[in-house]
Amino acid sequence: MSMCDECANYEYDEDYECYVCMVDLDEDEMQKFLSDSFKNCPYYINGDEYLVVRHQM
Repeated sequence: MSMCDECANYEYDEDYECYVCMVDLDEDEMQKFLSDSFKNCPYYINGDEYLVVRHQM
């Protein structure tokens, strides 16, 4: 599982019928993303809504 799978910016697009990154990447960033060399994405947002709750327990 990649970090994209957990990211809040990674959403299902009904037009393309697949998951896509909703961040508006520039050409260089898109090349890194498609070549799978985008290891530490600066736009990553944890999509786990219960992360804070589990941390408080």
